[in-house]
Amino acid sequence: MMSAWSNGSSNVSYTSFLLVGFPGLQESHALLVLPFLSLYLVILSANALVIHTVVAQRSLHQPMYLLIALLLAVSICVATTVMPTMMFNFSTHFNCISLIRCLLQMFCIYFLIVFDCNILLVMALDRYVAICYPLRYQLLAGLLGMAAARSTCIVTPVVGPASQFQRSDIICRSDIIYHFACEHMALMKLSCGDISLNKTVGLTVRIFNRVLDMLLLGASYSHIIHAAFQISSGRPHSKTLNTCGSHLLVIFTLYSSTMSSSIVYRVARTTSQDVHNLLSAFYLLLPCLVNPIIYGARIKEIRQHLATLFQREQLPAPPEKPQSLPSQGELPA
Repeated sequence: MMSAWSNGSSNVSYTSFLLVGFPGLQESHALLVLPFLSLYLVILSANALVIHTVVAQRSLHQPMYLLIALLLAVSICVATTVMPTMMFNFSTHFNCISLIRCLLQMFCIYFLIVFDCNILLVMALDRYVAICYPLRYQLLAGLLGMAAARSTCIVTPVVGPASQFQRSDIICRSDIIYHFACEHMALMKLSCGDISLNKTVGLTVRIFNRVLDMLLLGASYSHIIHAAFQISSGRPHSKTLNTCGSHLLVIFTLYSSTMSSSIVYRVARTTSQDVHNLLSAFYLLLPCLVNPIIYGARIKEIRQHLATLFQREQLPAPPEKPQSLPSQGELPA
């Protein structure tokens, strides 16, 4: 779909696009549906299982476990924003998307990823404050509101300029997006105008917030670990270190996958588009897959409730007691 405009010369501006997914595997797209569907179902079931455990067990209705459940719910949203549409396109070859839907998907993906990082910051603050006094639910709600507002403020300068392209009519190079989702730079490459400002803003925002996040996380967990070693050895000491270790594993998974994808995207210019897209899928979906495994296996309270749940499912139903025959004295005369 295109709209014509003229300014001394004839040109066109596209208002809908084709998401080609993996360009080098066009003939094998149908074969990709099963592995991606299996991965999606695993992500849904693993995250939903831990969320159900936290919600169903009253003893887990504490800020830390509620934040874990929220983090896993965001993981489900990230996977759902991308994978159903991608699998539908692979199976039906109907891969057309309007500019409005493209921008909406882009905003949702980036917002959820940044919100993920902000939840990890709130978790770090929760663990830091919990050493001195419990974090109140009112404060927790306020922090989550600030996290959502911060995510919006970070994503808007990146997606906002892209949304102006609909009015300025400068997406005219092609209507094919060589990606499985509406990624910012993949859309910017279609512009006939100068996108240096968009690149600079996007890179500056990403670097500034990554550095700021790492500084805040590093400061929080260094204080937490220092305070943990001040505790006399025993159960509180080991529990604090184990919980912090789980959070740090999740942080490492999220930030390492994101940064490696960004570095490869900007450095490895000769790498094929399929490799770039695979790395994008890797950094989007790896945290969604790994997070429930980390928290389900390493957090003792969650692990115990999950084990109890599985044992309850595996126990056979108790046999029905046979009805006893009436004794001779009870027989009617």
